[in-house]
Amino acid sequence: QVQLVESGGGLVQAGGSLRLSCAASGRTFSNYAMGWFRQAPGKEREFVARINWSGSRTNFANSVKGRFIISRDNAKNTVYLQMNSLKPEDTAVYYCASGQLGGGSQYGYDYWGQGTQVTVSS
Repeated sequence: QVQLVESGGGLVQAGGSLRLSCAASGRTFSNYAMGWFRQAPGKEREFVARINWSGSRTNFANSVKGRFIISRDNAKNTVYLQMNSLKPEDTAVYYCASGQLGGGSQYGYDYWGQGTQVTVSS
């Protein structure tokens, strides 16, 4: 079955960086768009970034634009989220997702990882 496994979360000070990884298995990775979403305590899950199947197109939420970079390595079946200049408001559980439609809506994705916690201290 399809599995998405995130890694790379942790505790970092404001201004620092983290790189999240999401390893996919169970279907042809390069056929699908990938996305990153996050959910902070007491808030709804929100879109962070997405990348199309080839990596030629990316989109970001306004809140992370210019600070986060999304990339993928189809040979390694892995998508990455490089997070720079982190802020306390970036604290959340980060989820990767895979889907045919992709985009900024959760409904464009049919498989999700279990999430990885990112905590940014002030």
